[in-house]
Amino acid sequence: MSLKNEKIGIIGSGLIGKSWAMIFASVGYKVVLFDVEAAQVTKALENIKSELLEFEAAGTLRGTIGAAAQAELISGTDNLADCVTGAKYVQECVPEVLELKRKVWADIDKVAGDQTILATSTSCIVPSKISDFMVHKSQFIVAHPCNPPYHTPMVELVPAPWTSQEIQAGARALMKEAGQGPVSLSREVPGFVLNRMQYALLNECWRLIRDGVVSAQDLDVVMKDGMGMRYAFMGPMETIHLNAEGTQNYVDRYGETIFDVSSDLGPIPTGWKQETEKDKAEVKALQESMIKDIPVEELYKRRVWRDKRLAALAKLKRDMDREEMQ
Repeated sequence: MSLKNEKIGIIGSGLIGKSWAMIFASVGYKVVLFDVEAAQVTKALENIKSELLEFEAAGTLRGTIGAAAQAELISGTDNLADCVTGAKYVQECVPEVLELKRKVWADIDKVAGDQTILATSTSCIVPSKISDFMVHKSQFIVAHPCNPPYHTPMVELVPAPWTSQEIQAGARALMKEAGQGPVSLSREVPGFVLNRMQYALLNECWRLIRDGVVSAQDLDVVMKDGMGMRYAFMGPMETIHLNAEGTQNYVDRYGETIFDVSSDLGPIPTGWKQETEKDKAEVKALQESMIKDIPVEELYKRRVWRDKRLAALAKLKRDMDREEMQ
């Protein structure tokens, strides 16, 4: 894999920003990581190098360039113009606060080039709410990763009404080049695709636990030892296609049952909003159920456990894909 004489700008040096920096460096791009405090940038660069070396030792490093060489491709700055000027692509990764994102993009807009793809990592804010005032708004797009981005390569590409076709195509091509799994939406919708699917699932999980049908722990077994095992390799639509003699046959055989069961699912749980004492009691009961197995003080340890397994799964999928291509 050859090194590229092109720059990627990353705005924000937190978990998501660091992940994007490593992803682009893995395919040879020069990456400039920006944050408002120089000390934060320095710390992020140190963490990135440490993580890349750990991935290399574990055999889960992405790309064909060594960890040390990848780390050398990533530099940092506390000067926004140094990060954005001349960049092929800019990925903003600041906290999920609309006012903050608009402020940051106002500053980026002043120094961005006319050809640069301008992307935000927002998970739920539709791009029109962030970019409506921008001079370069036709270059703006959402590139929402799954967490953690380095090990879960899906990324949603969501255009604003004014995002050009060239930017949409360019963002998709770049994501594929970087080893991500791009999902292109035709238009913006609240929650995009991932969270609309996730929230529909979580609503039913909440109802089943709240109504005493199943414990939170046994419900998780349904996903991790059942649905999740096949969904790690194929999506729900391919799953139903394979579970019968094609999609038409699946609907012929199971469509009425699916409709009848779906009619019994019930309304969105009000516990999400916590506006009443009953709502708050539901949340408290669920929290107490979860901390029996995973106390709050052990969350970091469990996240490390999660990320190691996701890394191993990602490596397995890459290895299997390479074998199929041979």
